[in-house]
Amino acid sequence: MFGRLLREARQRALLTLENLAEASGVSVRAISDMERGQSLPRQTTLSELMDALELDEDDRHRLVEASVRREPSTVRRVPRQLPPDLAVFRGRADALATVRSVTDHVTGVEGPVVVSAIGGMAGVGKTALAVHWAHQVADRFPDGQLYVNLRGFDDSGQPMDPSEALGRFLVALGVPESEIPRGADARSTLFRDRTSSLRLIVVLDNARDEDQVVPLLPAAASCLTIVTSRRKLSGLAARHGARMVGLDAWTPPEALSALAARIGPERCRAEPEAAGALVELCGRLPLAVAIVAAQLSATPQVPLRVAVRELRTTSPLLDALSADARYSDVRAVFSWSYKALPPWTAVFFRFLCLHPGPSLTAEAGASLAGVTLQRARNCLRQLVSANLLSCDAEGRYVLHDLVRAYGAELFEREGDDAVGARIRLLDYLRHNASMATHFLGRTLIEEADPPREGVTVVDLTTRGEALDWFQQEEATVEAAAVMLRTEEDPRLLRLGMTFTLDWVSFYSLRGRWRQEIEAKRISLDIALRLDEPLAVSRNAASLARALAETGQSDEADRQVELMLAQLPRLGPVERATADRTAGWVRGRQKRYAEALRHARGALAIYRTLGDERAMAREMNAVGWYLALLGQYEETVALCKEAIPLLQRDGNLRIEAAAWDTMGYARQRLGDLGGALEDYSESLRIYGEAFDGYNQAEVLDHMAGAQREQGDLAAARASWLQAADLLSALDSPDAAQMRASAHALDTSGRH
Repeated sequence: MFGRLLREARQRALLTLENLAEASGVSVRAISDMERGQSLPRQTTLSELMDALELDEDDRHRLVEASVRREPSTVRRVPRQLPPDLAVFRGRADALATVRSVTDHVTGVEGPVVVSAIGGMAGVGKTALAVHWAHQVADRFPDGQLYVNLRGFDDSGQPMDPSEALGRFLVALGVPESEIPRGADARSTLFRDRTSSLRLIVVLDNARDEDQVVPLLPAAASCLTIVTSRRKLSGLAARHGARMVGLDAWTPPEALSALAARIGPERCRAEPEAAGALVELCGRLPLAVAIVAAQLSATPQVPLRVAVRELRTTSPLLDALSADARYSDVRAVFSWSYKALPPWTAVFFRFLCLHPGPSLTAEAGASLAGVTLQRARNCLRQLVSANLLSCDAEGRYVLHDLVRAYGAELFEREGDDAVGARIRLLDYLRHNASMATHFLGRTLIEEADPPREGVTVVDLTTRGEALDWFQQEEATVEAAAVMLRTEEDPRLLRLGMTFTLDWVSFYSLRGRWRQEIEAKRISLDIALRLDEPLAVSRNAASLARALAETGQSDEADRQVELMLAQLPRLGPVERATADRTAGWVRGRQKRYAEALRHARGALAIYRTLGDERAMAREMNAVGWYLALLGQYEETVALCKEAIPLLQRDGNLRIEAAAWDTMGYARQRLGDLGGALEDYSESLRIYGEAFDGYNQAEVLDHMAGAQREQGDLAAARASWLQAADLLSALDSPDAAQMRASAHALDTSGRH
């Protein structure tokens, strides 16, 4: 009490410790010890302090009364409430480095109160880190450690009242129960008073929210408060300057180290691949790894590979990750977070768990759940705050595999409409791709169908926004296509035939041939099962093109034959599209006469239909095949006819292709200057279209003309630029471009 009164009097006098020491003649150390409750003054020292503070009679009386030494009724207690540290604690090097820096901010004198909040999903090891950290630094806090499980996310569903926690803390600090006030506010005031001069660690484990935590915070800068919660307690950061520490699943090395610590390193060394598979099946979640390790420790004779097989064949997987105690059951600890969600957010969470991809956007989540984008974003914020979701570097939302499995169980149990949700997701990917492809210079065969009810329509206004959308959702398209492999519902199958139809431009633009091949194979299989000639033709066309692009010529031939076999059952537009695709594939196969025949067939149909946009596009194709067959003058004439039509229509990519075709023909005619001008224009327009793949092809042509001109430095720069563009797209052709540049270096030296 004396220390608190002395400090308050000094602060009212606007004096620092150093100021009071100078005015009174008492040392800074002695005054600091008094204010922290470590000592009481002698009478002469007290008089010097009171004179320096210029206290009135009432304040002097209170200080004199408080300075009287009394025999304590009990010895002051030093609480030691920390749970035992885990002997098998492993990893978390980055998190430990962060929290150790937090400890360094505990000053022991006036300054900010030091609070750190450790957040993360259920089972990620928040308590283990908090307890390990507290044990590591306990020697720096000689007045002890207080610990309480606030039961914020407990099976009972009843978080601990702050008043109850405060009562426990005060008893641990030696306050007789008869002197502990009833109300939470009064208890909080007494707690702050009793800890004001102490160096304590206070661990507030499993907190529900900021309101539960704030009354339990000591007021002294000499105390360290550690809070753990499944929610992001951002209010503590805003109001109390808390340092936020987020935990994710272990890294693979951390998970393997933890498994080895629990079952013995020799078992892991004997079967390293099985050990790695085990921790991955556990999602590298510390709780799940601990459960599996406990099961393995109980059966040391069982090889790890057998445990892997059992985990892989246990359905649902969460059944294998359960233990007798509820706090050691992955499904149970997830349930406590789920039960704390508002009803709308709980429903939304269940729908999210149907998403097939590794991460999802707010728009995809809204479509799955059939809710507005605003409501979806509100729910996503709550789920991130509850640590049932996390955000990646691109702003997408990520579900841990085990959380997804838990949510899928809930979805099935609640009887939600899974087919309806998946239809909305596929339609979201179909409809918005159709809108986005308008910006990529592709001629649409037909107007897109309107979106189904509940499907989010993305507002796209520029080519850059369209490309961003495609990139954000391409992993979702891949995962959705895989999902369709085992689908039987006819509604989903019909949509599955065509939902990637308008992704062709993006795949071509980015050179995503592998992704296109995988997606189109699945859609083609569905179209064949349903005997839909139009869908068969479209998917076979895309698949043939991608196969030819990757050098799989024989299989590309089979897809062309399958596509052409559908011609008698197709209308004129689709027949022209099939001819155009056949020409493109034959061109890639260097069967130029066949390519020209197919391209002329497509052009003839477009002329009959009066479709100038398609005519202009196909003129470029015919011109290119003519050039490859040595008919350069006719190529230039066709390109000159096509380019104004393409410019009028705003078809950037085909216009760029036409300039490239014309440059190629002029180069062969010996007009190198004109060819380089055409190539430069093509390169510029492909740049506007964000088409790095075709820019690289133009640079290859340009380098050939520059070498022919004798400008080896320019040719080398063009080939290296092409290599850089292709490397960014993970294209194997990058190596050939670099080899061409290197060949120039070699020839220059000779």
